Amino acid sequence: MNLSGRTAIVTGASRGLGKAIAARLIADGASVMLTGRDAGVLQAAGEELAAARPDPSQHVVWQAGDVAVQADVEQLVASTVEQLGRVDVLVSNAGVYGPLGLIEEVDWVEWVRAVEINLLGTVLACRSVVPLMRQQGGGKIVILSGGGATSPLPRVSAYAASKAAVVRFGETLAEEVKDAGIDVNAVAPGALNTRLTDQIVAAGPERVGASLHNRAVQWQAGSATPLDVGADLVAFLASPESDGITGRLIAAVWDPWREFPALREKIAASDVFTLRRIVPEDRGWETP
Repeated sequence: MNLSGRTAIVTGASRGLGKAIAARLIADGASVMLTGRDAGVLQAAGEELAAARPDPSQHVVWQAGDVAVQADVEQLVASTVEQLGRVDVLVSNAGVYGPLGLIEEVDWVEWVRAVEINLLGTVLACRSVVPLMRQQGGGKIVILSGGGATSPLPRVSAYAASKAAVVRFGETLAEEVKDAGIDVNAVAPGALNTRLTDQIVAAGPERVGASLHNRAVQWQAGSATPLDVGADLVAFLASPESDGITGRLIAAVWDPWREFPALREKIAASDVFTLRRIVPEDRGWETP
């Protein structure tokens, strides 16, 4: 993808998928603002990514902060404009699993905190960049979803509920800003082997259930989706090639997103690649 001259904010960029996404955007020519809560890890990631940028004119900067804190997010956006001049792309990637276990047993404060990071952190970031993108005449917002958005995820309820919420928020925001040239999409990157996977394995089958625990063990053993797969899709959605594709939940592994430019009008006129209620007719039931 050609992202030369574009600027992007990537949240949760210190490690894992966020770092892989930032690396891909930089490789494609973008200047990038990285953010994360751990200042030391963030700086190390920033220095590594800056050293790898293909064009010395690209800028790779970073600022520690918490996406769930309004002042941090507003300062992040202001600093991005100050250092990079504009905000063309927002990648809302920061997220946590939250407490693991049955809902009646988990720590309530931790449960709320996970929703604050995953959902409110996404909303705050979008709320802060949309006015700038309107003034600029357009922009791209990419929200990272997950397996919990489209199917139940027992014993990981804060994550599941918040990820379903960010997808519907993204679909709603896409309608609000479609006349401003701002595309908003959510990405399901596949089953990843990251710190979150380590948490599932460490928690054990008693807390997370045998099924999820076994899957996480398999992800660690090599069956996980490579981080580059999700990063490739994010780069596409950040690029001009995806202009007009908006309000969608796209699976990096399963959906034929490389064909989307040729299907742009067909997708826009349908409800494919969205969250929706399944009615009996969808399953061939005969109803009175």
